[in-house]
Amino acid sequence: MTPRFLRALAITAAMLVANNHGTAADWDRMKPIVPQQYVCYRAAVPLVIDGRLNDESWQTAPWTHDFQDIEGDAKPRPTFRTRAKMLWDQKYFYIAAEMEEPHVWGTITQRDSVIFRDNDFEVFIDPNGDNHEYYEFEMNALNTVWDLFLRKPYKDGGPAMNNWDIEGLRSAVHIQGTLNNSQDRDQGWTLEIAFPWKALKQFAHRATPPKEGDQWRIGFSRVEWDIEIVEGKYQKVPNHAEHNWIWSPQGIIDMHRPERWGYVQFTSGKPGTVDFKPDAGVPAREALMTIYHAQREFQTRTGRWASNLSELGLNESIQTGLVHSPTIRLNKDGYVATAIVRVGRGAREIWHVRQDSRLWRRP
Repeated sequence: MTPRFLRALAITAAMLVANNHGTAADWDRMKPIVPQQYVCYRAAVPLVIDGRLNDESWQTAPWTHDFQDIEGDAKPRPTFRTRAKMLWDQKYFYIAAEMEEPHVWGTITQRDSVIFRDNDFEVFIDPNGDNHEYYEFEMNALNTVWDLFLRKPYKDGGPAMNNWDIEGLRSAVHIQGTLNNSQDRDQGWTLEIAFPWKALKQFAHRATPPKEGDQWRIGFSRVEWDIEIVEGKYQKVPNHAEHNWIWSPQGIIDMHRPERWGYVQFTSGKPGTVDFKPDAGVPAREALMTIYHAQREFQTRTGRWASNLSELGLNESIQTGLVHSPTIRLNKDGYVATAIVRVGRGAREIWHVRQDSRLWRRP
């Protein structure tokens, strides 16, 4: 086997280990979590991508809430602070992050390696919020990046396209301290990323750059390993799992749940003047994802898909906020579940989900 093939196997194995294939019970635990929201303003002038967050445009961009544990409030608060900012212009979607870290270290220097084996920062982008065709990006303190594209989440069969690169990507890191020096104490590191709209357009299925008020689903994650200093060098503490600190909690240790990522609303308005507009389709989204997880459990147990809510043990409580109870239609591939939600005076939206978690609204 060639070194390239062996490396591909290692990457695939790492991704499978890192992702949980949850059950309907997991979804019940996740349900109380409300995705975070952010209004992304337009940068007045193009940003200098150097890892330093001193551009004038960054000064007026709001910070996200501090990151939490991936499982939410049930877990302790992260040891170190992490927060992010976003901006956009005609060419780029900009992301900045600030991470407290007393010992900044990194080892991986080859692009498209499994970056989360180091401490890292990760970005997940689902432009049209359908749970499918989304982008993943990871980088470490050495500014080594891993960019990949997923046609669907791992739990639904993936796969990840590791050979996909973000053409025109720009990224940089600035360290407040010294890299890989165990003899001092650092403040942390900051980073900047510029994602070209031209590259994101490939699988966006909507306007790029976004139109006024458009909302994309975005996830941020920070992987942090417990370390110790042995003979003057950093080493991971044996048998300690990594910490996952993220912007919008998933409720489960799995970042590949796009339905739980945050909402980012794009605007050309003056910073601080635009309110976030909540997604009116949330009741339908929640009901359909409840059906999806219940169907997965039912199919595992019985070998078939349920044809109605009663078989799934779901009652009228799933109808909250909907016009009527969701319906399920079986087909040769599996099923399509449908829910209708009121979105205004006399207006409705019709939403669907199918067996591989793809969620969409009828035009």
